[in-house]
Amino acid sequence: MFTRQDFLPILALGLLVVICYLPAMLWGGFVWDDSILLDAKPVQDVSGLWQIWFSPSAIEGEGHYWPLVYTTFWLEHKLWGFDPTGYHIVNVLLHLTNTLLLWHLVRRLAVPGAWVVAAVFAVHPLHVESVAWVIERKDVLSGLFYLSAALAWMRFVEQPRPRYYAGSLALYAAALLSKSIAITLPVALLIWHWWQQGRVTSTDLLRLGPFFAVGLVITVGDLSFYWSTGTASFDYSLTERTLIAARALWFYAGKLLWPTNLAVIYPLWDIRVADPLAWGYLIAAFVVVVALWYFRPQLGRGPLAGTLFFAVTLSPILGFVDYGYMQFSFVADRFQYLAGIGVMAVVIGAAAYGVCRLPAFWQKGAQAVAAVVIAVLGLLTWRQASIWSDDETHLRHIISHNPQAWDVHFSLGKVLFDQKRYDEAIAVCRVAIEQRPDHAKAHNITGAALHRLGRFGEAEIYLRRAIQINPQMQNTHAHLGAALSEQGRLEEAIAAYRVAIEQRPDHFEVLFNLGALFNTLERFEEAENHLRRAIQINPQDTNSHQELAKVLFQMGQDAQDNEQLEVATEYYMRALEIDPHYTKAIRRLAHLRSEQQRYDEALELFHRLIDINPSDAVVHGNMGVVLFYLGRSDEALQHFDQALSLDPTLENVRNNREAVLKAMEAAQD
Repeated sequence: MFTRQDFLPILALGLLVVICYLPAMLWGGFVWDDSILLDAKPVQDVSGLWQIWFSPSAIEGEGHYWPLVYTTFWLEHKLWGFDPTGYHIVNVLLHLTNTLLLWHLVRRLAVPGAWVVAAVFAVHPLHVESVAWVIERKDVLSGLFYLSAALAWMRFVEQPRPRYYAGSLALYAAALLSKSIAITLPVALLIWHWWQQGRVTSTDLLRLGPFFAVGLVITVGDLSFYWSTGTASFDYSLTERTLIAARALWFYAGKLLWPTNLAVIYPLWDIRVADPLAWGYLIAAFVVVVALWYFRPQLGRGPLAGTLFFAVTLSPILGFVDYGYMQFSFVADRFQYLAGIGVMAVVIGAAAYGVCRLPAFWQKGAQAVAAVVIAVLGLLTWRQASIWSDDETHLRHIISHNPQAWDVHFSLGKVLFDQKRYDEAIAVCRVAIEQRPDHAKAHNITGAALHRLGRFGEAEIYLRRAIQINPQMQNTHAHLGAALSEQGRLEEAIAAYRVAIEQRPDHFEVLFNLGALFNTLERFEEAENHLRRAIQINPQDTNSHQELAKVLFQMGQDAQDNEQLEVATEYYMRALEIDPHYTKAIRRLAHLRSEQQRYDEALELFHRLIDINPSDAVVHGNMGVVLFYLGRSDEALQHFDQALSLDPTLENVRNNREAVLKAMEAAQD
């Protein structure tokens, strides 16, 4: 496949890919739909391979049956968990492998400038989306199998041996199981046969028959699963879909030749049958094909073959078949990962063919121009790869190119909310609400952010609007309950929390809040019930143990039940086992031991508090009281003095100090 003479060209291609994609490998994170991977339990489970292959619905959010992609994710998770660096490096290595396969393929086809074609493929910024976005592993993995299948087929045609045929067919199936857009490979191979021979023979069709069958079976299976998930459907007419397809072809060709203003989500076109420009795209596409056919005696069959490959490879995503992304845009950079090879081969091949006929001086000039073009493309790729570092950078990039992008303002608002940048989250979510007044999630995030800022009345307005739009949306009632509780409307808060629990019985935070509310209202049995459920869900939460201890202590005091008081003590102790520095529990337990006149234990606990925070004036004051009861009056006075030096306003400490002095004087008398 490669020889020793190929070492330097291979090294150059490797350096181009690695350098251009360094931002993705070094700083790339998980963004946007990468959450599908992060939430996929089959990827995390050791036994998850069975679900990946035979129960694809177990991968929430993934509407396609592309098990090979998730098999690679499963393997990587076993190696480095969810460290994004590893996933990015694998994507880049797959892209490098595709670059080398493409160089070998184009060179085998005797296309002039084969290495330049591979180099442009390696560094073209239109490929960043497929390489730097982890979940788009499907593009580079499918591309690897697709190109390998094409090479195996060519080997079979040259040497008709069954192993080459079987290998090509197996690789084609693998490509389909990575991404079903690879279904066009058999047609691409027929185009290759026509280019080589000037015709397609019955033998070619017969040999490729099983490829068409395998492609049909796997793709129909994938589409059946996809449609079963309830994907969106669109009522575009055949004429409108044809106009969409024609414009998309020119869009992709234009971006390949002039890759500027690349956007992750391009604005959705307004397709109107009465628009002359829309028909202009279609007519221009037809004229190009007719011209290439008419002038093939002068140009050769290559330009038409490359153009047909470009159109055929894009055909699954040109809008003739509905797919969910059409609600956002009709085009995406990642869709042309393989298709662009056709345009690159034609343009670069034609340029190289012409340059070869120039004098040596001009050839060197052309090589310099090619080097500059590759360098510029590489710089653009470096810059484009940088936008995949984190969600905020990624989403702001989308908004900068397409402010009307569907749901992106909301997604950014959620990111900012999770970062506790509540004012910014509110501003962004309000833009989302302006774009879509019925956006329940945007209302929910806005209300939650307002609650965090203490603007409880405003928060209630947005949260009630979210509930009005979508009463079944989880977490909204929980946020509303919190906002009502802060306003002192406890019964209303309880009602909202109850709905939240009905929607999600394992909602730990709501169970804890309900328990705390019932404790405030002295409805201790209900408080105990909810707090115990909270602890069952999250046994490591110290606040739940401490709150339940308070409830049990109060119940024990009311019933004068010492056993209940000891149970309360046990929960304080459990909180301290989880977090030995949990000051709330230490403080409560210290006061409890003081009330039980177990002063030695209380003193030890107060000492722990002092170790944690030596400048806690209240604790010094409490220690003084305990030391007095232990008969250590001098030490008690020292701690009273320390407390007053830290906080002179503590009148109870001052009174206790005077009482101790009087007691000491009385003892002396």
